[in-house]
Amino acid sequence: MDFFSQLGFGFNPMFTDDKAACMIVSDDAFVMLLSEPFFRTFTKREPCDTSRQTEGLFALSCDSKGKVDRMVKSAIAAGGTQAMPPQDQGFMYSLSFYDLDQHHWEIFWMDPKTAQ
Repeated sequence: MDFFSQLGFGFNPMFTDDKAACMIVSDDAFVMLLSEPFFRTFTKREPCDTSRQTEGLFALSCDSKGKVDRMVKSAIAAGGTQAMPPQDQGFMYSLSFYDLDQHHWEIFWMDPKTAQ
C-alpha cells in the first residue's frame, strides 16, 4: 500500500484489512490488492513467479504524456523498476513499470481526438 500511495492512489478503508486492500484508481475503478494466501482462495491454479513470468498487464490511462512520465518516475522512486522503454506512436504514448511484486503496469495516454 505504501508503494501505491507514493503513486497518488488512495485506499477504501471499508474494504481494506490484513488480507486485502481496495486501491482507488478513480470514482469508477478500483484494484484489489490481495495477500498471496488470500489470493489462493480465489483460484485452483498456482500463482506464477512474477520475477520470471508475466501474470497479467494492468493498464491505466492518464490525461497527458507528462502524467505518464511522472507516475512511472514515482513508481521507480518508490522501489519499482522500468519494464519497457517508452513507446510514442504520436496518438498514444506509454511507459511501464514493475511494482514491488513484479506485476507489470502499463501507463498510457491516448489523444482523445484519435480515440473517437
